[in-house]
Amino acid sequence: MKRFAALIALSLTLAACQQGTAAPARESAVDAPVPARKANEGAGLKTAIFAGGCFWGNEAVFSHVKGVTSVVSGYHGGDRRTGNYESVSGGNTGHAESVRVTYDPSQVRYDQLLQVFFSVIADPTQLNRQGPDVGTQYRSALVPLGAEQQAVASAYLAQMKASGRWRAPIVTKIEANRGFVPAEAEHQDFAAKNPQHPYITYWDVPKVAALKRLFPSLYKASFTRG
Repeated sequence: MKRFAALIALSLTLAACQQGTAAPARESAVDAPVPARKANEGAGLKTAIFAGGCFWGNEAVFSHVKGVTSVVSGYHGGDRRTGNYESVSGGNTGHAESVRVTYDPSQVRYDQLLQVFFSVIADPTQLNRQGPDVGTQYRSALVPLGAEQQAVASAYLAQMKASGRWRAPIVTKIEANRGFVPAEAEHQDFAAKNPQHPYITYWDVPKVAALKRLFPSLYKASFTRG
């Protein structure tokens, strides 16, 4: 796991998203295309899983989206018995740091969450990494929960590839749901609890600012906890 040097001196009691050897430039927001395939998931709260690098930033952005009622950081893709930070950080468990997002489709649709994800959270051209975080546990992936999400995710990835918005090939995959394991308590609501943490201020505050700038109708100032 590689992290930028300014974060090495921080307490190791919180191991995720804070160690490193270099300080790469911040990632830039991308104006991802408006989804052509609109999600139709019916009434009632729905749940989706996204993997896109350090779960702190994923959680920080989605927690500021209107219609999102819960965001939980966790691990997806491996055996439940190894779904803990110490094991996952080795990069050999098959897990990816992920978030489980619960939302009201009458306020924000799944396709809109996808557009937010690829505009301000995840770079779909980075293989087994996001920004400063390197390893298979930081891969970008969509985990549809149901046939409608599967169809919308497949259509949007195809639309993205045809759009020409990204110079490099898009490598984000759709993964089958293999179960989600919530992360340790110290990783939940991390940006809200630790707004001055160097990783948050350097990498994730700009992402939330980009959400507000690019999606003003979806942005809300309050942070949805849990």
